Amino acid sequence: MKYVLYALLIWFLYQFIFKLVIPVYKTTRTIKKGFREMQEKMNEQYQQQQAQSQPSAAYADNNKNSKTPSGDYIDFEEVK
Repeated sequence: MKYVLYALLIWFLYQFIFKLVIPVYKTTRTIKKGFREMQEKMNEQYQQQQAQSQPSAAYADNNKNSKTPSGDYIDFEEVK
């Protein structure tokens, strides 16, 4: 009778490990890898946007300063 119980215990452990533990581990690893890749892509896009906006922001600052000297006050009228 002991051997039958040991065999059942081993069979249940085998089923538990190969049908629950290993698939959950693989799924978790796959999801983490996907999140990591998505985070890297978002960081790359953010850096590209920062690189593209840097020169245009400097250009806009130069143009703004060249059109209106500092210290001048421009009075805006309300349009109805």
